[in-house]
Amino acid sequence: MLLSVLYIIGITAEAMTGALSAGKKKMNLFGVMLVASATAIGGGTVRDILLGHYPLGWVENPEYLAITCIAGVVTTGLAKWVIKLKGIFIRLDALGLIVFSIIGTKVALGMGLHIGICLVSAIVTGVFGGLLRDLICRQTPLVLHQELYASVALMASALYLSLLEFGINDVTATIVTLVFGYTLRMAAVRFKWRLPSFHLEHEGSVH
Repeated sequence: MLLSVLYIIGITAEAMTGALSAGKKKMNLFGVMLVASATAIGGGTVRDILLGHYPLGWVENPEYLAITCIAGVVTTGLAKWVIKLKGIFIRLDALGLIVFSIIGTKVALGMGLHIGICLVSAIVTGVFGGLLRDLICRQTPLVLHQELYASVALMASALYLSLLEFGINDVTATIVTLVFGYTLRMAAVRFKWRLPSFHLEHEGSVH
């Protein structure tokens, strides 16, 4: 129940941020709804396709698709307010990332997959929505350059799996993972923690 409520909050917030990206590219309403939905539920869709987990989440629960489309359209009329509340959306995005990561882990676990695949499932669920948004909007994927994001999804999933392995009940494991992951993500934003980057100054010639 807790994850379901947080999931709905998460996809709503993600859809609204996706709509803002569409607005910056001057897209029509169809484009807005497409980008909003891709941002919010794209990660789960990619995960389900890769793992062969059917029906897809939004096919089984079409209300999720409706929520993202409505949130996208509503954002077009509230864009100025959404931008002013940027701080809140950063926090909701952090919370959504951890929720998506836990859900991705649980899906893979439920399919009896290897622990490594559970970790990958968490990353795909948490990250690929933003990747799809940036690709559709023809901009450099933020997850590849900004503060720790995919790494947070990985660590949250690893913590969740570890707690379950030690016999901690699912509700407690979920709450602990949410607190840890949210705190880590917000610290990464606050202190601009990043993974080491590879920067090639000059392209050398090959003989």
